[in-house]
Amino acid sequence: MNSKIARDYSRIPGTYVFDGEHNHKGYALNMFCKSLDQESNRAAFQADSSHYLDRFHLSADQRRAVLERDWLGMLRLGGNIYYTFKLAILDGLTMQHVGAAMSANGMSVDEFRAMMIAGGRSIDGNRSVEEWTRG
Repeated sequence: MNSKIARDYSRIPGTYVFDGEHNHKGYALNMFCKSLDQESNRAAFQADSSHYLDRFHLSADQRRAVLERDWLGMLRLGGNIYYTFKLAILDGLTMQHVGAAMSANGMSVDEFRAMMIAGGRSIDGNRSVEEWTRG
């Protein structure tokens, strides 16, 4: 486990629970995303994204994830989905676009939508990381 404190939810594959540790790790990233609430900040970010990001103390990995729109990477790096989604909205994306981009097998938006309408991803093989490591 990557977590400093062992948590039951750390064993669920693809799950990034926004707990205290995650909050601490992602503070700068989330404050950047929160700044996009203001029109003037959205305009400044769109005009010169790299320069705008200099205002925040992002790690190199967080900065890369923002610039590359690595949605899952942002969550892994401490991003809160509600904050990182502000960036997606700025790009004109829906939650379905982001969900598809974060899927393990690179689904299209239509495939993701159909999966969700059908009840979501199967639990088989996705209950714990141990299921992924069994051979």
